Amino acid sequence: MTQTLDRADQAQPASVGLLWRVIPPGLYGGKASKLVERSAMVNRRAWFVLVGGAFEPMLFLWSLGLGFGQMVNSVAGPDGQPISYAAFVAPALLAASAMNGAVYDATFNVFFKFKYAKLYDAMLTTPMGPMDIAIGEISWALLRGGLYSAGFIAVMLGMGLVFSPWALLALPAALLVAFAFAAVGMAATTFMRSWQDFDLVQLAVLPMFLFSTTFYPLSVYPGWLQAVVSWTPLYHAVELMRGLTLGVVGWGMLGHVAYFAVLSAVGTVVAARRLGKLLLD
Repeated sequence: MTQTLDRADQAQPASVGLLWRVIPPGLYGGKASKLVERSAMVNRRAWFVLVGGAFEPMLFLWSLGLGFGQMVNSVAGPDGQPISYAAFVAPALLAASAMNGAVYDATFNVFFKFKYAKLYDAMLTTPMGPMDIAIGEISWALLRGGLYSAGFIAVMLGMGLVFSPWALLALPAALLVAFAFAAVGMAATTFMRSWQDFDLVQLAVLPMFLFSTTFYPLSVYPGWLQAVVSWTPLYHAVELMRGLTLGVVGWGMLGHVAYFAVLSAVGTVVAARRLGKLLLD
């Protein structure tokens, strides 16, 4: 029995050491929910700022899906069957809602708190660690992206643009997409030096919004550009949302889910380690 316990004691440090190579000691204090609570209290009087961002994709849907869509007979859906242009655009704008809500909260707001308000320096004097800050900020950005997505799904239901019970999974999928974009956005923010660097955010987000099969199918691109587009995060989000809302579901969906799961994990760890390096060194 004693030998068994000794072997267990010897094995435990190895596994713990492997864990802390990814999350070093002192990075996490289990207080991330406190940062989410603070963000909710701060934004309680600025609720119109949160809600206002949800209207942009709705305006795109009404102007392009219903306005311009009247001049388009049909578009090939994920399974090759013709669908209306509004049904084609709506799930793509749902994915864009999750992206926009998460990215802008995880970049502009985080940069201000980090560089100017010095909020995170004060937080590190409490039991919170850099991992708590990363998870808390990413979770708040996820909630904002989820709010945008939930409102957009309600509009789609009201307009009759949901065609399958699989659409029940569209909101959880949107939350996963928002989490991934928030994690990557916050990780990128830790490398920014001034407000001018946010031009790079627009340089990444705007082309993705326009060209990740949001408004027209992948087949309109030349072959080499199709390969480039198919690697972008928003393309995977759009394909996931289209499949769920149109009922075209297959095993390939798991590839999109895995893509965002890996993106979320990598972004969170990079953001936490960068914050730890910048704030603790």
